[in-house]
Amino acid sequence: MTLPGPFGTPSRLTATVVAAVAVLAVALLGAGLAQTGTGELRIPAAGAISLLRLLVLAGLAVHVGELAGRRLAGAGPLPRGLAAPAALLAAASSAGLLLLFTAVSGLSPVVVYGLREGRLLLVTANAFALAAFCAASRRPGLAVLPLAVAVGAEAMRAHPEARLQVLGTALTVVHLTAASLWAGTLLYVLRTMRLRGGGRDVLVRYARTAAWLYAALVVTGTVSTLRRLPLDAVLTTAYGRLLLVKLMLFGGASLLALAARGRMRSGGDAQAPARVEVSALVAIVVVSALLTVVPDPRGFAR
Repeated sequence: MTLPGPFGTPSRLTATVVAAVAVLAVALLGAGLAQTGTGELRIPAAGAISLLRLLVLAGLAVHVGELAGRRLAGAGPLPRGLAAPAALLAAASSAGLLLLFTAVSGLSPVVVYGLREGRLLLVTANAFALAAFCAASRRPGLAVLPLAVAVGAEAMRAHPEARLQVLGTALTVVHLTAASLWAGTLLYVLRTMRLRGGGRDVLVRYARTAAWLYAALVVTGTVSTLRRLPLDAVLTTAYGRLLLVKLMLFGGASLLALAARGRMRSGGDAQAPARVEVSALVAIVVVSALLTVVPDPRGFAR
């Protein structure tokens, strides 16, 4: 008999490796493929930037998901904490983005630190580093504060426009927070259920919270899209194409969430659709990272 290793059975390990390779390939090549035939200017080091952005978003989701998941888990054993290493990964990735920005721009570090992009990346890296320290301390809940700073800095970075910048930043703060909680908390809940060999009540409590997160994502995503994407740029820009992919994945994740909720109401096993839902959410995070790299469609409407 073959005993499962730290990553599960050999077949599950193989599936994990294949999925990781697929995510890596999409992160590195996705932005360039989305720009094929659009005539948009190529972004220098787009693949590396996309990968680092993905790691930042993933680290954020895992950390906030663990904070929220612990509150939903109730009494019983809890899975090994990943918040501290996730925050350190996000901090290192933010620092990597800062170094990459310095290399691509050809500017000195002193000049880069004085630019808006450089300052925000520096704030993000320091905020995640502080969040990792809090996660490793006796009061991990204090990490909420530096994580909020990191989310705010990322939202400001995504909206450099002079007009209605506050509105765009606020929408992104709510959207990014809700998306991170949806994906990260579901991952933590499933890890908890696997450790306990069940625990349907944990998933039920998560489903109640997820309904509000879903509503926030729909509202903020719709308003942000109407603000940022001209109708005639949906198919002619990389941003529009990637957004269509994200919407399809979001629709799939929504159907899987409804399937899991339906099984819970009927007393069936909801873990199977929930696990597939996590995979769909991972794909959404990958596409979201690509969306932060491709050119702004407002300057390329036809």
